[in-house]
Amino acid sequence: MDTTYDLFLFAGQSNMAGRSITSDRWPQPAPELIPGAGMEYRAVSDPEHLHPIAEPFGAAENDSQGIDEPGMKTGSLVTAFVNAYYRDTGTPVLGVSASKGGSAIDRWQGEGDLLADALRRWDRAVEFLAQEKISVRHRYLLWCQGETDGDHGTDPETYKARFRTMLSHMQAHGIENCFLIAIGEYNGSKGYDYTAIHQAQLELARELPGVVLVSDEFRTMRARGLMKDSFHYYQQAYNEVGTAAGHAAAAFVNRL
Repeated sequence: MDTTYDLFLFAGQSNMAGRSITSDRWPQPAPELIPGAGMEYRAVSDPEHLHPIAEPFGAAENDSQGIDEPGMKTGSLVTAFVNAYYRDTGTPVLGVSASKGGSAIDRWQGEGDLLADALRRWDRAVEFLAQEKISVRHRYLLWCQGETDGDHGTDPETYKARFRTMLSHMQAHGIENCFLIAIGEYNGSKGYDYTAIHQAQLELARELPGVVLVSDEFRTMRARGLMKDSFHYYQQAYNEVGTAAGHAAAAFVNRL
């Protein structure tokens, strides 16, 4: 029997790309993929095949003219998300990697930038699936980004306007909904404050019908000692956020 997938673009900055490590206190690795739960389409490195999702997700997907961070992806929330989503929906995920660390929202506006590369990857996936007669049920974005805008002091209304521009481009390419993972807190000594951008993201989820908040769990990680540095997390944190987001996204989809 032919498999039907839900197609996901995994996009944003470093905490979507995945910067995990483990430690003596937090030794948990990324989960193994549930058999049959998901496949990766590698639009850059191997556009003629599908691969079972594994961590570090998207590590091979580097384009020197676009999203390029060789050796930076060390383990993400993607596998945990896919496992939870599959458990609850029974539909496997076909994932496309499009995340770039340190990227502000103004680099996701669709004019020869990171969004342009992400949409090229997405369009290649859609074309490949059509050629191979692989069935797709839904088309979604899982988005986590905003720390760099906190660092830059981006005005929250400007952030929201640029987010809307980005989302409109993605919707024009067939993406039905954005599942949003809100950013956490800054854990360093430079005094950055992510509160305004975090609040802007919560407002976007309330204001835009196409945006669904699926996790605000990163906000809990600093107090729990789950941040490995000023910006990033131990793998256990990515596992928890990915699992929570997967269950929430599945709950939304199951209501359709």
